[in-house]
Amino acid sequence: MTGRRSFPLAAPTWPAGLERPAPNRGIGLDYHHEWSRRYPVRLLRAMVLDNLTRPAARLVAPTTVRGDEHLRHVAGPVIFAANHASHLDTPLLLTTLPPRFRHHIVVAAAADYFFDRRWKAVLWSFSLAAIPIERARVDRRSADQAAALLDDGWSLVIFPEGGRSPDGWAQPFRGGAAYLARRTGHPVVPVHVHGTRDVLPKSAATGGAARADKSGRFPLKRAPVSVVFGSPLVPDDGESARRFSARIEAAVATLRDEVTSDWWSARRRAARGETPSMQGPEAAAWRRSWALGPPSQGGRDDWPRTKPL
Repeated sequence: MTGRRSFPLAAPTWPAGLERPAPNRGIGLDYHHEWSRRYPVRLLRAMVLDNLTRPAARLVAPTTVRGDEHLRHVAGPVIFAANHASHLDTPLLLTTLPPRFRHHIVVAAAADYFFDRRWKAVLWSFSLAAIPIERARVDRRSADQAAALLDDGWSLVIFPEGGRSPDGWAQPFRGGAAYLARRTGHPVVPVHVHGTRDVLPKSAATGGAARADKSGRFPLKRAPVSVVFGSPLVPDDGESARRFSARIEAAVATLRDEVTSDWWSARRRAARGETPSMQGPEAAAWRRSWALGPPSQGGRDDWPRTKPL
């Protein structure tokens, strides 16, 4: 007797010639989030969103909402595609939506960030009705899940950049929103959220959530914010997801130009194909920071008409 236990008193061995599948830990893309859309949870979330989140967001970020008239005649579920500069973007965007969208919407959230721990998965599923998606690529399981929810009447918030801006300038849009619109037939509403990075920036040191600095002060400060909604977009006949994604990005860039100038000037530049890029100049970090301009402003008046140094 060696004293070693064998099956069934111990776990069975795995054949050496077979690849062992990754365990389903119930987090990440495997997280079961259906509970967050049940009526009692939705009711509690609506109470929190309307009575706690909305006043708190307005307290730290006095918000100007523009273009909400574009939502008045939208009947079915839509895909809200927005730029992403801060963790404040999501709650602020949700609280500016009309109630018929606000309380029947899900948020596409990165599975590797918001769902990497069970407590985080539970928190974000409850507070934001978040669903996990693969942000590095278009994943069939993520796409099927989002498409099914859209077809079931749920609107969707998605950030096509795939993550928050590291320096204040936007990152290139990925094709998830365009793909879902082509697949489901639901329109995309472009959204530009302006100024949230001044309130709660992404930490440059950690690449993640903002943290207290060396003096112990948390980098949350009060600053004005604008949320601008654009006209709903639908893919043209035969238009590829790549082309439609570029059109969505151009629409968001026009909304940014509207915030930093005025509606008429932004539309004239868009018609001429002269809308300033949201991605900023291809230059050194200090030049990109300089072109971004002071807090709560859209950039230097001579960008992009001057060449980067």
